[in-house]
Amino acid sequence: MHLNGNLAAKMVEILLIEDNPGDIRLVKEVFKDSKLHNNLRVALDGEEAMKMLRQEGEYFKAQRPDLIILDLNLPKKNGIEVLREIKEDKSLKCIPVVILTTSNAEEDLEETCKLDANCYITKPVDLDEFIKVVKSIQNFWLEIVKLPPR
Repeated sequence: MHLNGNLAAKMVEILLIEDNPGDIRLVKEVFKDSKLHNNLRVALDGEEAMKMLRQEGEYFKAQRPDLIILDLNLPKKNGIEVLREIKEDKSLKCIPVVILTTSNAEEDLEETCKLDANCYITKPVDLDEFIKVVKSIQNFWLEIVKLPPR
């Protein structure tokens, strides 16, 4: 078990907001192989993500995540809209949000920075590089950083 007292005694809750089945599968595989106990939930669109985060409807018992991994190119409500709603909500704004997207547009980077995203990562096209990026997210955010309490 990792020495970070923040994570040593509890399950780490992660919310992946992503609609690409291949990317979901790869992220799940990396986190499944983690030495840390984690629960990775997936929201397939921005509306579902906000329902999970606000514990609405069928998600009334959903755990608040310790970390959010957010794609920008989502159906129903895009990632910028989701990020804006998270950061405007007093009960959600302290949850770290990692942008993991195919977009390398300067305006997306600037907008997410203005909205207080914790970091912006462009998804590599190469499979091995993608896995390496997801592992680096896991290592940094779950093993090094002290996450805020739920």
